[in-house]
Amino acid sequence: MKTGKLVVLGSINADHILNINHFPQPGETVIGKQYTVAFGGKGANQAVAAGRSGADISFIACVGDDDIGERVRKQLARDHIDTQPIEAIKETTTGVALIFVNAEGENVIGIDAGANKAVTPDYLERYKQNIIDASALLMQLESPLETVIAAAKLAKDNSTQVILNPAPACELPDELLARVDMITPNETEAEKLTGIKVDNNDDAARAARVLHDKGIATVIITMGSKGVWLSQNGEGKQVAGFRVKAVDTIAAGDTFNGALVTALLEGKTMDNAVRFAHAAAAIAVTRPGAQPSVPWRKEIDDFLAQQEA
Repeated sequence: MKTGKLVVLGSINADHILNINHFPQPGETVIGKQYTVAFGGKGANQAVAAGRSGADISFIACVGDDDIGERVRKQLARDHIDTQPIEAIKETTTGVALIFVNAEGENVIGIDAGANKAVTPDYLERYKQNIIDASALLMQLESPLETVIAAAKLAKDNSTQVILNPAPACELPDELLARVDMITPNETEAEKLTGIKVDNNDDAARAARVLHDKGIATVIITMGSKGVWLSQNGEGKQVAGFRVKAVDTIAAGDTFNGALVTALLEGKTMDNAVRFAHAAAAIAVTRPGAQPSVPWRKEIDDFLAQQEA
């Protein structure tokens, strides 16, 4: 992947986070603590991870015509992101995510898309030059699927690398997958895309082959504490992560994706880029919240230096 600009196309949410001991059963009320509101959304989280990691990045997204939308845009600019392609949509609220975090740091999330629904193909058309001029396009699935497909086609037609984090999990058409250069599902998302339940490396290798057969050159299946299964052109291996005490895993995958693409755009080898992304994600899970947990470049470099000492 050549050094250059990154474009992220994706979602912006306000995350309402409540810590609880265990997830409630239907009809059960549980007492929570440490209620917070933080900025999130998979697209924004990945953009922040890239911006703080040092990427030259612009972000195509929408916020609502509300106070929190304006606050989000100002914060993204402080995170070294070009926010010019982020518009406030009149008479619309910024996207919202309601998040429970249990005692083990696991989370369950419900989302109202809000202004994210306004990232339509027509909206994309206004900012297509950003994608044409970029080296890489990073996307997720909290934006309208027709926009994700249109952006992938535009990128592919203009030799811009397409990286897809296929989350939240859903089935995807081959017309999109055929235009993806790199895909980064977790185990659940890999199963949704391939029909193969991923419990171990053998499963991951089989799932990766299915995705390779759809035209995707690089498959990275994130497997939590087991690290990732990295498969390039049919050759696969496990790349272990770093062992840390997890407090909150909300933005771990997003941090991994943003840092990974940043490292690749800097010219790092794939192995070194994955190691860099593992370090960023390891730091993130030791902190609460989505974007508040995302580390800056110096923190990642210092973490890696400590691991190598």
